[in-house]
Amino acid sequence: MMDHASQLELQAFFDGELPENEAHDMANRLARESDAAALLTELRNTSKALKGFESDIKLPESREFFWSKIERDIARLEQAEPAVRAPEPLLARWRRLLVPASAFAALVLMVVVAARQWELPIGFGSGVRPAPVLETALADSGAFTYRDQSEGITLVWLSYPGEKGVADSGPADTLQ
Repeated sequence: MMDHASQLELQAFFDGELPENEAHDMANRLARESDAAALLTELRNTSKALKGFESDIKLPESREFFWSKIERDIARLEQAEPAVRAPEPLLARWRRLLVPASAFAALVLMVVVAARQWELPIGFGSGVRPAPVLETALADSGAFTYRDQSEGITLVWLSYPGEKGVADSGPADTLQ
């Protein structure tokens, strides 16, 4: 099996492009190697087939004019400048920045709201103040107790009987 470089060298030999000493070496090689000789035979047969086929083809214009058209098209394509990309609008550039930033801000806001709702300590060194407690001893006792641990305040609110209870016991402006 011949490598690519050897095949190209054999093609140059067939076309008569090798110097005399290299052509002599190739002739010796063709005598020794059967696959090189087979490739040379294939090149000869292909050349004969193409020569007979090309003689029947007639171009509508002269050969020089046909190739000059191809050359002009190649030159025109080489001179064509690549399409210049329009500058990106300012709004699109800001959107590329603001969309991730707003998503991050929404995430931070959700964490802060959740931390306050669940009374999680957030911040640096500051603890969360517990919510004040409001409790009653009995459902209808008329007394309410309010405790605020962070302020150290306890407030007890006693509610006296309504107008009817005051009227039965005496004047409303005196306590007995």
